[in-house]
Amino acid sequence: MTDLLDRVRATGLLVAGEPVVVLLSGGRDSVCLLDVATRLAGPEAVVALHVNHGLRGAESEEDEAHCRALADRLGVELVVERSGPVPRSGNVQAWARDGRLGAAARLAQPRGAHVATGHTSTDQAETILYRLAASPGRRALLGMAPRDGLVIRPLLAVTREETAAHCRSRGLAWREDSSNASHSYSRTRVREGLVPALRALHPAAERNVVRTAEILREEAAVLDELVDTVLAGAHRVGTAHLAALPPALARLVVRRLAEDATGRLCPRAPGRLQELLDLGEGALDLGEGARAVVHDGQLHVERTPRLSET
Repeated sequence: MTDLLDRVRATGLLVAGEPVVVLLSGGRDSVCLLDVATRLAGPEAVVALHVNHGLRGAESEEDEAHCRALADRLGVELVVERSGPVPRSGNVQAWARDGRLGAAARLAQPRGAHVATGHTSTDQAETILYRLAASPGRRALLGMAPRDGLVIRPLLAVTREETAAHCRSRGLAWREDSSNASHSYSRTRVREGLVPALRALHPAAERNVVRTAEILREEAAVLDELVDTVLAGAHRVGTAHLAALPPALARLVVRRLAEDATGRLCPRAPGRLQELLDLGEGALDLGEGARAVVHDGQLHVERTPRLSET
C-alpha cells in the first residue's frame, strides 16, 4: 500500500526521527497507524500507548495481549496503562477518551512528542453528521482538524476500508471491538443507519461531507481573522460597533468573547446577540459558565460567578 504511505507522508505529520506517541487500541485503524508511523518516523521515534479500560472483561485482556505482540513484531516500545474504576454514571465513552488522551499527553510531553490518533476520513464524516444532528452552528461542520495542539491525525484523508486493506497487505491482524456494534451508542447508529442511507443517495456522499468540512475549515480561518480585526486585541467591544456589524460577524465576536473568558466552547452564546443589543445596561447569562456584561456602551464577557461569590 505504497499509495497510502505516500499520502500520509505528504501530510507532513509523521516525519523521520520526530518522536510520536501512537494511541493503539488494537483495531484496524490504530494498527494501520502504528505500522505507518513506524515506517515513516522510524521505530526508535515511536512509542505505542495502549490503555486497558477493562470495559469488556476478557476481550479487553485479549486486546492488550494483541497490542503487545504487535509492538514486539514492529520493534516499537509499548506502554500499557490501566484505567481507574469505571464511573457508575455519565458518559463512559467520554471518560475513556479523556483517560486515553490524558495518559498520552503525560507520555508525550517529556519526550517532546505529538500524540497520533487513528481517525480516518470515515470517522470524519460520521463525526460531522453526528455533530450536525446534535448541535447547531458552523463548528458542527468543521469536523476534526489534522493537527490540534499535541494531537495529530495522520490518517484523516484515508478511509476505513483503506486501513483494512493496508493491514491485510502487510499481514497485520487487528481486533474487533464488540461494543462498536451496540446501538446504544449514537456513533453506531450514525455508522450503520445514516451513512449507508447517504451512500444510497450518492456513492460519494462521505467524500463530499469530508471535502465540505475541509473547505469550511479554510473559510473559518478567514472569519477568525475578521473577528481579530474587530476586537483589535481587546476583550471588549462597543455595543454600537457590534450592532453595525453584519449579524453573522457579530455573532462570531460574541462567541469569541465568551470562549476567551471561559476557556471552553460556548455554542449558545452567539444566539443571544439580539438580547445583548437590546440589553442597554446589565448582565445576561450566555450558558456554559459565561456571563455578558454591558456597561457604558461596552460589552465584555466574564465567568459566571459561583453562588458563594455573589
